[in-house]
Amino acid sequence: MAGGGRAQRLSRSCILLIVIAGMERFAFKGVASNLVTYLTDVVKMSNSSAAKTVNSWCGFTSMLPLLVAPLADSFWDRYSTILISSFLYVLGLGAVASTALLWTWSPPSNTSSSAFLFWSLCLISLGQGAYNPSLQAFGADQLDHDEELPCSKNDKSSKKKSLFFQLWYFGVCSGSLLGVLLMSYIQDTFGWVLGFAIPMFAMVISVAFFTFGSRIYAYKPDRTIDSKRFPNILQVIKVTASKLTKGRITLPNDKSDVVEQELQEKPLCDQKLGSNEGLNGNPKNDTYLLENAKIILRLLPIWAMLLMFAVIFQQPPTFFTKQGMTMKRNIGRNFKIPPATLQSAITLSIILLMPLYDKVLIPITQMVTRNKEGISVMQRMGVGMFLSIIAMIIAAVVEMKRLKISRKMGVLESETVPLSIFWLLPQYVLLGISDIFTVVGMQEFFYNEVPVRMRTMGFALYTSVFGVGSFLSALMISVIEAFTSSEGKQSWFSDDMREDGLDKYYWLLALASALSLLLYAILCKCYKSRSELENSNCK
Repeated sequence: MAGGGRAQRLSRSCILLIVIAGMERFAFKGVASNLVTYLTDVVKMSNSSAAKTVNSWCGFTSMLPLLVAPLADSFWDRYSTILISSFLYVLGLGAVASTALLWTWSPPSNTSSSAFLFWSLCLISLGQGAYNPSLQAFGADQLDHDEELPCSKNDKSSKKKSLFFQLWYFGVCSGSLLGVLLMSYIQDTFGWVLGFAIPMFAMVISVAFFTFGSRIYAYKPDRTIDSKRFPNILQVIKVTASKLTKGRITLPNDKSDVVEQELQEKPLCDQKLGSNEGLNGNPKNDTYLLENAKIILRLLPIWAMLLMFAVIFQQPPTFFTKQGMTMKRNIGRNFKIPPATLQSAITLSIILLMPLYDKVLIPITQMVTRNKEGISVMQRMGVGMFLSIIAMIIAAVVEMKRLKISRKMGVLESETVPLSIFWLLPQYVLLGISDIFTVVGMQEFFYNEVPVRMRTMGFALYTSVFGVGSFLSALMISVIEAFTSSEGKQSWFSDDMREDGLDKYYWLLALASALSLLLYAILCKCYKSRSELENSNCK
């Protein structure tokens, strides 16, 4: 390793991929951030139906990496996966833009037009499901090889890895900020055709940038890719079936593969390579799939406790936005703030405050804890979860105030209440700060807790938290709507924003998140990280 200053710099390929990731986020947020408004105003869905549609779509989008990542890790190379998936991504964005163009001439009047929009969104999901984890894993591949050694005691490589994740998230947030601010304004002011066409062209440009950078990328050979892919899958199925029927386990006898994989993922430690603890990096061996399953199962309890955090993050593009539509949005006489632009407060707070995390917060925590790392990754995630609970409590209090004013105004007056939309700002900012802690911590946690051969799968586990969280949010809305609308009562998610019960919903989310945080803290006490397990093996 070179000098300390050099160790802290990222390569040109890393920087280029961070820019490309930011452009992808611009394209996605340009569609997703204001989609609930498009569904209610153009497609004429109810508030609850639009919220469930957005949540389900976001969930489907975030869940797909779990299905694609094992294939990308074992049978495809990441560069080709990125190129193919980006083509599907662009195709989906173009299809969404075409629906807006068609509906300017003839408004949607039947299920076939809505079905075309649905399949267009699914095409975006399919493209992004393979694109995002592969791009981030490909970006991590650009780092020095010594960062792949979990038993390495070189702090500089660890800091460089942490720098990569923070800059990656900084780039992603910058693209998201521009997408939310610019595209929601264009969609509200100039129409949905231009508002959906610009993200498509941004994605096309990002694919061009990725292709032009091919010469400077580091292509790491993937030893898990075998030329006889499909016969090997059949062989694994046959071996697994044989184990289940005969009730016996056959130990691998190919020691050369074991030694190669051990040297790839660990330094020279005193281990019994001939034992069944060795990991065979070849997918044709049944031990490979078994060990991968063990790694994922070990992470599932922590993964499950993060779901309520993901549910909370479904509120800004759905119910927070609908709240903002009923509040005073004027700046001057002629300009009205598009409600979706307040989502930019989340990304703006991340961009402004993330540099302070390393320069201010970490030195303070180092002094308090007398630990050179300041706080661990798991502590970092816990702090973010706590801040998200505070954000929901503030959201509930503000909604109670909005409802009180709205009900005093009476039924005959306008639905818009004389309460500034900037009352919603604190909850957005707090969610942004919680994002700095939890989301960046999640990326680093799932990256560190999986071996090299499962790197794409690690990023897929991180995105799947938000996928399952989206589905969980949609399920909660359906169940709560069914219970609260019984006996002719108004639902908590009523289209009449003067009669809704969003404040009660926010209190429920805060309570469920507090319980989740408590269970998370208990799990953290019992959890042993992969580096701790590897270091114990090296002794």
